[in-house]
Amino acid sequence: MSNDQSPNSPAERDRRGAVREKAQQVKAKQTRWRIARRSLIGVGAVAVVAVGAVAVTSALSSHDPRSQALPGAAADDGFMVSSASGVADPGAQQTIDGNAATMAAGAEPTAEPTPTPTGTASPVDIRVYVDYMSTEAREFETANADQLSKWVGDDAASLTYYPVAMLTSKSNGTKYSLRAAGAAACVATHASDRFFAYNHELLTNQPAVDSDGYSDQQLADMAQGAGVGDIAAVRTCIEDETYTGWAKAATDRAIKGLPNTNGQALTATPTVLVNGTPYVGRMDDAKEFAQFVLTVDSNAYYSTATPTPSVTATPVG
Repeated sequence: MSNDQSPNSPAERDRRGAVREKAQQVKAKQTRWRIARRSLIGVGAVAVVAVGAVAVTSALSSHDPRSQALPGAAADDGFMVSSASGVADPGAQQTIDGNAATMAAGAEPTAEPTPTPTGTASPVDIRVYVDYMSTEAREFETANADQLSKWVGDDAASLTYYPVAMLTSKSNGTKYSLRAAGAAACVATHASDRFFAYNHELLTNQPAVDSDGYSDQQLADMAQGAGVGDIAAVRTCIEDETYTGWAKAATDRAIKGLPNTNGQALTATPTVLVNGTPYVGRMDDAKEFAQFVLTVDSNAYYSTATPTPSVTATPVG
């Protein structure tokens, strides 16, 4: 009798061949799946990297360019007045203690004992930190613009304004103080000869606290009204809010500490420094401020003469 279960029988060989073929098919299918999976993972990784790169690029490209723009005209975040013409009323000018030329020429004021010059007189340094929505800043400008203009014209004083934005939250969300400070930087950068006039315009025609303030277009119109020549560049700068990022950073720096002072910091506007000494008098009193300037300037450049001891001869015999 033959044995049909013999491993050498054709039926068994066919069965084993079918199993091997099936196994090869499964293996091939698994191999294709693994290749496809690796491909998908690779594509996914590339996609993730690409998305990340796009996100970073987008963040960088959409990053507010205003935070990177710095006004080239600024020195320690302030703008020195190069021309103070255009706002002064000669009939209303106050002179320092009745004689502004005293400062310019370094003449000796009347005093007892007579002061003795300690060196060559130079213009008194006046620095004014202003927020264009500050009521007291408006009062100071209105009262003192004429005499400040004269002192600068006579080379009796160097005058620097520092636009800051401490009242940004006082304009119904429009951030007027910040935008106005940025607009002032635009004029100082592109039309420095009209900065004093524009600064004066922003302060004397100041919007009310807790109002919306002026729009960027209106701020640009005011620059044109202040006599800016290259109005196209200034208008673009203002309406693009090019320097609002700088204005915010400058305000933060001033709150931390004022340059060239003994640790003083900005706590309110206006803050007025005369040769580094804060003015604490009335902001709307031009005569009081003029007297303060004269006093500080005298202290800086003059010293009281030291009396020379007299020798008394002693009679002999």
